[in-house]
Amino acid sequence: MHFKTIFKSLKNKDMLKRVLIILGIIVAYRLLAQIPVPMGDANTFKDAVSNLLEKSDFSNFLNLISGGGLASFSIILVGLSPYITGSIVIQLLTKAIPSLEELSNDGETGRRKINQWTRMLTVPLAVVQSIAYIFILYQSTVSANIATDFVPTASDWALSVTAMTAGSLILMWMGELITEQGIGNGISTLIFASIISQLPTTMASLGSALFDTTQGSLNLFGWFELPVNPTVFWIVLGFAIAMLVVIYFLVKINEAQRIITVNYAKRVHGNSSYGGIKSILPIKLIAAGVIPVIFATAFLSLPALIGQVITTVNPGNEFGTTLVAVFSAPSANNFASMYPDGITGRWFVYPALYFVLVFMFTYFYTSIIFNTKEIADNLQKQGGFIEGVRPGIATSKYLSKVVNRLDLFGALALGLIAMLPFITDYIFIVVTGAPIGLSISGTGLLIVVTVALENLRSVDSRALMITYDDFGNELKN
Repeated sequence: MHFKTIFKSLKNKDMLKRVLIILGIIVAYRLLAQIPVPMGDANTFKDAVSNLLEKSDFSNFLNLISGGGLASFSIILVGLSPYITGSIVIQLLTKAIPSLEELSNDGETGRRKINQWTRMLTVPLAVVQSIAYIFILYQSTVSANIATDFVPTASDWALSVTAMTAGSLILMWMGELITEQGIGNGISTLIFASIISQLPTTMASLGSALFDTTQGSLNLFGWFELPVNPTVFWIVLGFAIAMLVVIYFLVKINEAQRIITVNYAKRVHGNSSYGGIKSILPIKLIAAGVIPVIFATAFLSLPALIGQVITTVNPGNEFGTTLVAVFSAPSANNFASMYPDGITGRWFVYPALYFVLVFMFTYFYTSIIFNTKEIADNLQKQGGFIEGVRPGIATSKYLSKVVNRLDLFGALALGLIAMLPFITDYIFIVVTGAPIGLSISGTGLLIVVTVALENLRSVDSRALMITYDDFGNELKN
């Protein structure tokens, strides 16, 4: 990365304008998270949300990508989940329907149509999720005798669903505005901002526990005492070191790539010759980035939400209870109630399914963004070839073989990284009898590192273009 060039590029008005627009959108996004849903007393529903977050892993995931919008019962409660779900559905249909696949390969025009259909699908999904969450939250308050004096009317339902749907669509629009600035993917940037926005709360609670010296302070080798809790201090230090190690390997794995040399045939046209040069085709180890983790978490956690709806409508329903029990991630919140006898075989069901889905989505999403047939055809049209491989179908098969091998190691690496929180939980269960509950935090860390690297790379590329233009202008003057 050229950090000196990035800072220099901020002197350019266009670059500074783009950065300020993105920062302004993020600030507006955080302000939206403070606007409550117009449904009765907001504080009443916040209590129901707290209860729901303890029961549903999908709710925790939704709260994560909405920047705490669920916990605060704001109009961005459903967040970007409808858009993510719509993207998954459209991409699956693109692979299943030949006409859609042909349209996706039809350049910018085809991609615009597919993006438009994704936006259209987001609207009904946002409406359905808004109704589902309001229903669950209201039934939770009624069952707990929290809000028996409030009965929502049809106009209350319409206003609340409209506000939440509009909040989700506004987030989608904000993400597209960020993407148009050419500095990273907008949806990923908003999710990144969502996770980062919750760090101050985490740091505040951690600091409160760290500086709580009611049980004594830390004595360093008998020299002096630090006003910190000794137990919490060593735990925080251990996790800080472990996090740095994990981040280091995340960066290395995310940046790892296979370089394929591409030769271009020499062509003679009149007295001029063209080609006869070499280029490279980089293939990343994890070409899909963090998308498989997001897809797997959303896909796997949805049955728990359905189970929560069933048990809310019909308390004691065996099918709904089973869905919640099987598809809820083991955490510090639910371990004591769901596993009263300690670790059982059911504890491993969610991590195993999670690993399998991450593995499968890595292959699936890579096949979408890296079309070997299209790349082989483009190389053949441009007179490019890989040494020792015939152009056309042979090149496509060769690239497919390389990508599949990289996907195998990339999917295993991504799956193991996603498993780290569960492994940590298992160790804490064996040592202390209870997990520490880092499942969503591990996913958040993976998203933060990947998105930060992608956005930094985009900023670096644009900064290089801007500084080259400035350098050319200086030569002209």
